[in-house]
Amino acid sequence: MSRTELSEELAGEIRKRVFEEPGFMKVTQVVRRGGSTFRVSVRPVAIKGEKRYQGEMTEAGQTTVKNFDPDGARKGLEDMLEQTGPRELHLMTALGDLHVRVTKKGKALVSRSAAMSRVADAQPAHDRVKRQPLTSFDSGALLKAIGIADADGRIRASMRGKYDQVNQFLKVIDSVLDGRDEKTLNIVDCGCGRAYLTLAVYAYLTQTRGYDVRVCGIDRRADVIGTARALADTLDVAARVSFVEGEIADSEPGFEPDLVLSLHACDTATDEALARGIEWKSRYLLCVPCCQHELHTSLKEGGPMQAVMRHGILRERLADLLTDTFRAQILRVLGFRVNVMEFVSAEATARNILLKAEFCVKPGQAGAVSEYLELRDFWKVTPWLETRMEKLMGKYLSRY
Repeated sequence: MSRTELSEELAGEIRKRVFEEPGFMKVTQVVRRGGSTFRVSVRPVAIKGEKRYQGEMTEAGQTTVKNFDPDGARKGLEDMLEQTGPRELHLMTALGDLHVRVTKKGKALVSRSAAMSRVADAQPAHDRVKRQPLTSFDSGALLKAIGIADADGRIRASMRGKYDQVNQFLKVIDSVLDGRDEKTLNIVDCGCGRAYLTLAVYAYLTQTRGYDVRVCGIDRRADVIGTARALADTLDVAARVSFVEGEIADSEPGFEPDLVLSLHACDTATDEALARGIEWKSRYLLCVPCCQHELHTSLKEGGPMQAVMRHGILRERLADLLTDTFRAQILRVLGFRVNVMEFVSAEATARNILLKAEFCVKPGQAGAVSEYLELRDFWKVTPWLETRMEKLMGKYLSRY
């Protein structure tokens, strides 16, 4: 045995407590060398009802996650045990902890906790009920990878608003799916950006809700798509989470989506997300609009609303409200039941209005069409979404 290897007796104890004794929780090894730190951990998880092991590796501030079957986990543990040089290993089980520190001179200092009677989760990362969706499973690796949490797993102060937005969006998705019997779901995230929501939706629905999910994120910017793809690889989900670089209007996810998402797509990109959801015949649409410039420039001066129109800030807010009202009403005309709601507090984001729509009623109903035409004619504008959906909208508007 070299001076930096663990004794066979100690290595055998670790193997036994990880794979044979009940109550294994986590084993972590930290290696500090040349001013850098490499951390690797293995813990049990349940994926689709089967026992697996999740490995998490952090080096130079980058975290990579991969899931293993028992054989793969055994190989990973052997790699940890065969590591040389100064390092620390911490094993946690329901019955107690084992801590090993190997010094620079190769001496292994071993300490064991007093006997414990902790309860180890029989279904780790699944079936836990907690207050926030992102705390209902072990989201640490996800949050660190996408930059919402720091290397120690704490939510960054600058990302608190994004963290709250994603949690609340997941709650809205929960409300949509409650009562839905099917456990497969195809999702498209239009204007996905750095994929905070895209990856969180996949992780939450698979690990907490037990869904078989495919997700595709679409964005026009090559750099953010490159980053999103790298994140999917890092989190070992690239087989089920894909990304397409291109305009929303021209991109295809490669499957028929059941649910279309859009979080803060700018201006008419939100309309395009709605239009594509309609064209893809998606049952559910969840969109949080961002800036709304198009209608702002179309509103006419004068008339009874001139007192509002002369003030830039009031004109801008009026345009925002009208744009979302027109969107909701167009969706009603096209057969969607629509709820316009405040999905998160204004402290998390000033753009906190969400359009929640489900295709479940007969399109072209007289009341919905009449309300839309009256609103449109009063303001003497043609909303961008009507123009985008001209062929389908014309079918119903021409009757009145």
